Amino acid sequence: MANPVQEFNDYRSKMNAVILEQKNLTLHRFFNLDMHAYADGALDVKTKEMLGLVASMVLRCDDCIKYHLEKSYDAGVTTEQVYEVFAIANLVGGSICIPHTRRAAEFWQALHELKI
Repeated sequence: MANPVQEFNDYRSKMNAVILEQKNLTLHRFFNLDMHAYADGALDVKTKEMLGLVASMVLRCDDCIKYHLEKSYDAGVTTEQVYEVFAIANLVGGSICIPHTRRAAEFWQALHELKI
């Protein structure tokens, strides 16, 4: 059985290629803007990814949550830090975020299993 992290990344890569091969200027620019927005600046990458994770949880976007969890993991966010992010997201977003927190916790565990 494939790891959920690998399944997510494979699907995301495949579908991003489908989207970008259409050569739509607006979509290309949006993807480029998104990539550059999370680069080091006044805020470091780690902080920006945690901010992205909170926003994704409050907006209830599971794909976005997975993306920012993996980027946070790669940026060195610890388990203690990610659970504080979960707490802030639940405080801001309310109890509707709880199911997303469950799936986020599961994906965070899968990241550790895959990348250790």
